[in-house]
Amino acid sequence: MIKLFTDSDLDGSACALIAELAFEKSADITHCTYRNLNQRVESFLEKNDDSPLFITDLSVNEEVEHLLEKRHMDGGHVQMIDHHASAIHFNDYEWGFVEPGSEKKTCAATLFYDYLVEREKIERNEGIEQFLELVRKYDTWEWEEDDDTDAKRLNDLFSILGRETFKAEMLRRLTRDPDSFSLSETEEMILDLEERKISRYIHKKNYQIVQTFIDEYCVGIIHAESYHSELGNELNKRHPHLDLIAIINIGNKRAGFRTIHDEVDVSEFAGRFGGGGHPKASGCELTETTYELFVAEPFAIKPLKSDADRNKLNRRDGDQGSFYENHDDEVIYIRPVDNTYEIMKQGEVVDCTFHTFDDAERYVKRQHHAWLRSDERIVEDLTRVLPLSKDELFERYDDLLHVISYQKEDSLS
Repeated sequence: MIKLFTDSDLDGSACALIAELAFEKSADITHCTYRNLNQRVESFLEKNDDSPLFITDLSVNEEVEHLLEKRHMDGGHVQMIDHHASAIHFNDYEWGFVEPGSEKKTCAATLFYDYLVEREKIERNEGIEQFLELVRKYDTWEWEEDDDTDAKRLNDLFSILGRETFKAEMLRRLTRDPDSFSLSETEEMILDLEERKISRYIHKKNYQIVQTFIDEYCVGIIHAESYHSELGNELNKRHPHLDLIAIINIGNKRAGFRTIHDEVDVSEFAGRFGGGGHPKASGCELTETTYELFVAEPFAIKPLKSDADRNKLNRRDGDQGSFYENHDDEVIYIRPVDNTYEIMKQGEVVDCTFHTFDDAERYVKRQHHAWLRSDERIVEDLTRVLPLSKDELFERYDDLLHVISYQKEDSLS
């Protein structure tokens, strides 16, 4: 009998699946999270059970780390296999193997599989390796870079079926047909329906996101119980001025962090609050401290609005500039000046210039919680001060804006 402690996500569950394929009924598997891993491993060690011990896709705290080293020094079996860079220090131990991958990112399941193959505990076969490659692509977010939707759909199926049903089905399929792996027509149909459901869910949640600064990061905060990966990914794309998205699940007392920016490491960010994970996907527990930061303090903030998306006049990076507004009814104007961009707020020039429009817009959205103003709002304002009809304003908009914006600064207030 072997003892395996592994994560409860797709990668951790794939580790469990590999263990069952290799050891059949001789595998005692416990799925954990960072919240309960240390307590469960410590309880196992207290029993002085001499079963071979494996820990995959998770890392223990310093106290349990010393207990594992003592077990190893006393002749007991310990093997930790992980791919998170935050766990790299476990390579200092004979029983630690952490390999994030350089040219090709790794996942715990592929590392565990290779480990067992090398020790002749399991035979290589094409079906398992095709399955594990989808797991690896999803867990490392490589699927998005390669637009490999099969990897995402495998994780969607995992979410729909639940961990144990998913493992049982994959075990049956990989045992029955070891030469190839693919989803069934029925599963594909179910996943098509699920994608539509996810799309509607994201659309609804996009109207609930709030924005605030936590440490040096501009963070979008959303409360959600489902589809965290899809939600975090899509909200990051819709609001690229945000450094990361924090997804709060009050019921599970967890905060998940997602980013699409290479310069932002959310595993390091999560580590500040006792959590961890991947550079672009991580999480932590909701403690008194994190509850205050991510729930209590942002509670009074109004949801962020999206840019007007049907404008014909007021567009991003327009030749004569672009108008933005916020919940305080402040009008912010980005205008090109001598190959740079300057910002006017309520008619007053802000004391900073930018080399690109994107940098100027990022500043406006981060510092003023603003969004691209709609044509309707702009035309309504202009009709109040100019003796022109709406049709005439639409026809002469660029010329009027040029005249107005380069007269007195207070003409736009």
